[in-house]
Amino acid sequence: MLRLTVTEQGAALHETRAPLLPVLRHALLRDPGPVTVMIHGYRYQPGHALHCPHGSIFAPRPAPGQPRVVSWPRHLGLRGQPGEGLGISFGWQARGSIWQAHQNAAAAGEALAELLADLRRLAPAHPVNLIAHSLGARVALRAIAGAAPGTVNRAILLAAAEYAGTARRALETPAARQTQVLNVTSRENDLFDFLSERLIAPDSPGPDHMLGQGAPDLPNLVTLQLDDPASLRTLRRAGFPVRPPERLVCHWSPYLRPGVFPLYRAVFAGDMALSRLRALLPAETAPRWSRLMPRLPGRTASGPLSA
Repeated sequence: MLRLTVTEQGAALHETRAPLLPVLRHALLRDPGPVTVMIHGYRYQPGHALHCPHGSIFAPRPAPGQPRVVSWPRHLGLRGQPGEGLGISFGWQARGSIWQAHQNAAAAGEALAELLADLRRLAPAHPVNLIAHSLGARVALRAIAGAAPGTVNRAILLAAAEYAGTARRALETPAARQTQVLNVTSRENDLFDFLSERLIAPDSPGPDHMLGQGAPDLPNLVTLQLDDPASLRTLRRAGFPVRPPERLVCHWSPYLRPGVFPLYRAVFAGDMALSRLRALLPAETAPRWSRLMPRLPGRTASGPLSA
């Protein structure tokens, strides 16, 4: 595991002045396996006494008593054994106002793109995978679009706090067309998507919506609605028994729900190809608010309930 934090000069080793590149080169030489970059969302801040991602969700053994915290590296199979590859805990300044964090996410994406360029230069044969939650999806998409073509092998976006239009523009770039992306959403996240759309303006003029409301139709993007009973039955038959949702509203379900990480590991390893997931899963997601309100006759995803 490498703990990196975004500074004004770009990504740097967390809480040390040692230069990054020699440490990164040594880590890549030690293990020929894939590189897994983990990216947090809003309200985290590297070095913060309570909200440092390196000591919570990205720690192999997080301190007990923290709500909504599970060890991403441990559940992703990054336990320090040969062949597991290099895990990178990527921290950025995501506290403060939502508008400041949204702006910082774009800058963090540029820093991550520079890191991806270093990885490609130092170890071009190592597959690189990204997993990002919430506003971290903005970081990941900005980096994928800014990297060289084929740099990122696969990316998993969890309850992405990013607009579908922005995602489309990022994933249609030459750099991103070879990146396979799993967009994990849930109607449990509708309230957070709704508030994001009311607080944050789209990057381009015109109507737009969060990825959770409806992802763009792209050949390298597959959407999984994690609270859809039919999808959960399909996953169970495929060998991935993800537990059904227990809450009406939850922003952290895509990584707290028991059973999700074996699926993510299989996607990263190529054991569950996104082409197979696309064939197994429903073509459309349920409309917004369908978990909170009964489906009324004549109401569709584009109707009043999806505002």
